[in-house]
Amino acid sequence: MHSEKTIAIVDDDEGVRISLASLLRSFGYQVSTYGSAIAFLESGAAPDCMVVDIQMPTMQGDELQARLIADGQFIPMIFMTAFPTEAVRNRVLAAGGRAFLEKPTDTDILVHEVERAVA
Repeated sequence: MHSEKTIAIVDDDEGVRISLASLLRSFGYQVSTYGSAIAFLESGAAPDCMVVDIQMPTMQGDELQARLIADGQFIPMIFMTAFPTEAVRNRVLAAGGRAFLEKPTDTDILVHEVERAVA
């Protein structure tokens, strides 16, 4: 059980947020969801790990990563996108991203990556 570990899900798709939150809660994680990068930043949350969509309005996932790093916050981040590119993959992983997964994501792989990130 991982109940002491908190996971933030940042995705503009409500269905994705609901399904990922349910999945991760079933593994004992505490989960908070945010519909945008801005909502996450405004929350002041400090999770143990984040699952972040790349393509979001206003501020994309890689921009959120850069902002957190600039603010001195080095939260393990797992990125997901339906529109993967090598340029974005390389940028987020070089900046410390833990994984770069294509949507739809295999849930076993996602859970494995979350477990690695919080270990």
